[in-house]
Amino acid sequence: MSRPNLRLYVDAQFVSPYGMSAFVALHEKGLPFELVPLNLAAKETEAPHFAAQSITRRVPTLIHGDFALSESSAIAEYVDEVFPGTPLYPANVRDRARARQIQAWLRSDLVALRNERSTEVVFLRPVDTPLSREAQVAADKLIAAAELLLPSGETNLFGDWSIADTDLSLMLNRLVLNGDPVPAALAAYARRQWQRPSVQLWVGRERPTP
Repeated sequence: MSRPNLRLYVDAQFVSPYGMSAFVALHEKGLPFELVPLNLAAKETEAPHFAAQSITRRVPTLIHGDFALSESSAIAEYVDEVFPGTPLYPANVRDRARARQIQAWLRSDLVALRNERSTEVVFLRPVDTPLSREAQVAADKLIAAAELLLPSGETNLFGDWSIADTDLSLMLNRLVLNGDPVPAALAAYARRQWQRPSVQLWVGRERPTP
C-alpha cells in the first residue's frame, strides 16, 4: 500500500488546541505525515503559498494530495472516514453525535475561560491571576457538563477512547495544570488522557521561547 501524501500545518508555538487535536488524530491513525509549523505572529498564514492551499487561511490545515481541509474537527472526521486504524469516533450513532457535539461546544463556548486560561498555561507556564466572575461561571459550566458526560469510574467518555476525550481533557487541563480547583475525578480523567502517547508527542515538542 502506498504511503498517504499528508501534510499538516500547525502553529509554530505548538500551543493551539486545534492543532493538537488534528495532530493526535493523525497519530492515532498511524499515518505518516509532514508537520509544517507556521508563525502566526508573522502572518505566515497569509503567505501566497499557504493561501493558495487553505481556503480559510487557518491552522490546522491538512493537505491530502490535491485536497486541503481546515478546522480540526473536520480534519478528524475526514481522516476517520478515509483511513483505517484506531477509530476516532464512537461506533454508536448517538455516541458519535455526542462526541461531535462536545467538540463543537468546546470550540464555540466558554470564551472567558479560554481567554483567561489560554493553552499557554498548559504548554508554556501557569498564571497566578484568579479567574474573573465570567470565567469562573464558564469553568463551573465546563465542570458540570463534564461530570454529566463522563460515566462514573470510567476512563473514557464512550467506553473506548475517542478524539472528544482529547479535546475535553485539554479544556479541563486549562484549569488542572494551572492549579485551579477541579473535582478529583475530573482532574484524574484529564491527567490520564494527557498520558496518551499521541498526546505526549505533542506535549513534548520543543517550543520557541516567547
